[in-house]
Amino acid sequence: MSYCVNCGVELDRTAGFCPLCHTPVVNPSQPVDTQAPTPFPTRREEVAVASKPEIAILISAMLASVAICCGILNLFLQPHRAWSLYVIGAAVMLWIWLVPPLLMQGMHLLLRLVLDVAAIAIYVFLISLDLGGGRWFLGLALPVILWGGAIILFLGLVLRVYRRSIITSVTIVIGSGGVFCMGLEGFIDRWLYGAWNPSWSVVALTACVGMVIPLIIIRRVPSLREEMRRRLHL
Repeated sequence: MSYCVNCGVELDRTAGFCPLCHTPVVNPSQPVDTQAPTPFPTRREEVAVASKPEIAILISAMLASVAICCGILNLFLQPHRAWSLYVIGAAVMLWIWLVPPLLMQGMHLLLRLVLDVAAIAIYVFLISLDLGGGRWFLGLALPVILWGGAIILFLGLVLRVYRRSIITSVTIVIGSGGVFCMGLEGFIDRWLYGAWNPSWSVVALTACVGMVIPLIIIRRVPSLREEMRRRLHL
C-alpha cells in the first residue's frame, strides 16, 4: 500500500493520482493497476431530472385514482350520502393548485390567483351539493371567496412594489385584514338579516388601524425606522 507524498493519504493500487490533492502517483515498485476496478467513480454521473410533464402526469394520476376509488366506494358503501364529493373536490383543488403552475412557468399573478380562487370555489360548491346548500353557496360562500380573492390580489400587486420595505408590507397586510373583516361581516349580515349591521368587524378594523398608525409613523421618521430595524433585525 502506498501513500501520497504530498498529503499522506492512503492510496489504492488503481490510483494514478491522489484523490485528495490530485498529486500524480509515481511508485516504480508498485505500478498503477489499470485492470482492477477503482474504489470510487472516476466519472461524475448525475441522475436525470424528471421533466415537468412527467411530474404533472404523475400528480394527475395519483389525484384521479384517489377520487375514482372514493367515488366507487361511495356508490357501494353509502349510496344515500355523497361523502366522496369532499375527496373529489379536494383532489380537483389540489390539481388546479399544482399542475397548471408546474406546466406554465412564470404564470402571471392574476391568472394564478384566478385559478386558486376557482379551485376553492369548486371545492365549496361540491360540499354544498352534499349538504343541499346551493342557496348559501351562491348567496354567501361565493361572495366571501371572491372578496378574499380580491384582497389577496390587491396584496400581491402592492407587495410586489413594496417588497423591500418590511414595515410597509406589514402595514398593508394588517390594514387589508381589517378591510376583509368588514366585508366578511357585511356578506354574513346581508345573508342572515338582509342588511349590514357592523359590530365585531368594526372592532377588528379599529384594532388594525391602531396597529397601522404607529407603523406609518415609524415608516415616516427615519430615526424610528432605523431603530425598529436594528432591534427587530429587519
